[in-house]
Amino acid sequence: MVLLSTGFELRAQDVQWRGPNRDGIYPDTMLLKEWPEDGPEVLFLTKGIGRGFSSAVATSERIYVTGIKDSYEFLTAMDLQGNIIWQKSIGPCWDQSYPETRGTPTVEDDRVYLLSGKDQMVCFHAETGEIIWSVDIHKEYDSRWDMFGVSESVLLVGDKVITTPAGESTMAIALDKMTGALVWKSKPIGANRSNMSPILIEHCGKEFVIASSQTHMIGVDPENGKILWDYQYNFLSEAHENATILANTPVYKDSCLWISNGWDVPSVMLEIAPDGKSVSEKYRDQTFDNQNMGVVLVEGYLYGSNFTGRNDGKWICMNWNTGEIKWIADFHTKGPILYADGMLYCQEEKRGHMALVKADPEAFEVISSFRVSEGAGPHWARPTIYNQMMLVRHGDVLLGYKLKP
Repeated sequence: MVLLSTGFELRAQDVQWRGPNRDGIYPDTMLLKEWPEDGPEVLFLTKGIGRGFSSAVATSERIYVTGIKDSYEFLTAMDLQGNIIWQKSIGPCWDQSYPETRGTPTVEDDRVYLLSGKDQMVCFHAETGEIIWSVDIHKEYDSRWDMFGVSESVLLVGDKVITTPAGESTMAIALDKMTGALVWKSKPIGANRSNMSPILIEHCGKEFVIASSQTHMIGVDPENGKILWDYQYNFLSEAHENATILANTPVYKDSCLWISNGWDVPSVMLEIAPDGKSVSEKYRDQTFDNQNMGVVLVEGYLYGSNFTGRNDGKWICMNWNTGEIKWIADFHTKGPILYADGMLYCQEEKRGHMALVKADPEAFEVISSFRVSEGAGPHWARPTIYNQMMLVRHGDVLLGYKLKP
């Protein structure tokens, strides 16, 4: 473990995976309601960030994104004009199935937290890129991976940074966010890591962490690491192969938790007991099985894409309370989605076509669209929005688009 004393202060912002609340909802307003024919104005195009599927995040002064160069993962810091300021090594990269970065940085004040594909957790100084502390989660806590290594974006809760090593010795751990020292370690549940990033919810006046192993969703008390409930969602075959891959961050609202992970496995709406110590099934849905692209919940309706095959999918709207499918629509194929200022941003995974769609449970209407042609590989990185700018990552390239009218 390495410690560094720092004095620089970055203006605090809740900057993390899928936006301030990890739900794909971005708070920006006064955004374009229609795009030019070729898409929004390109503010910058930056090459050389390294290969990856992870998202970029932004503060009031910096943009941060991870990527692989040669056999190492790097954290890149840029200014808001897309100019690279520094690139720092995180450690050896995941080098097996889909060897691209997955972990999106989590930023708080003058610190950037991230987890490598081989479970190296590093806390960087946000201004200088110096390492404040680092912990080998795999070595220290005996983490057990599946075929995709580690795809988790770490969660900050109060003075703790939380991650889910899984394995024989523990399911979830909390480290002191300033030093990396262990705060608590939960009991094991005998399962491997999932590819899901945990979330923090407020349920009946109390905070809970929702996380998962390769097979089970769990509810955890963030104060002490006690596992309050578990629910088996993924059932392994006799050869220990997945029926689905737990990658999607679940959605919470009004005591209910929606779980969906594609591969023709039914999605499930769970209802959490008032004391947070148990769950029950409210309903199941076979149509809206979102693979790993994420969904957004807007005014009582879920929006996203479903799984109709390894390379195919449609776009779906579902009533949150009842599970009623409101519409099924075509836009190339499945892909990432986010929401801001009344509009859905839908990007299909094959060729990078992006659509601006009004969030309307009555119809799927593409207002504008364009194609992200720069970069290489599948379009799996989730776009993000900050300060009326959309950040789109494709392979080794990051683009900034102007959304301000």
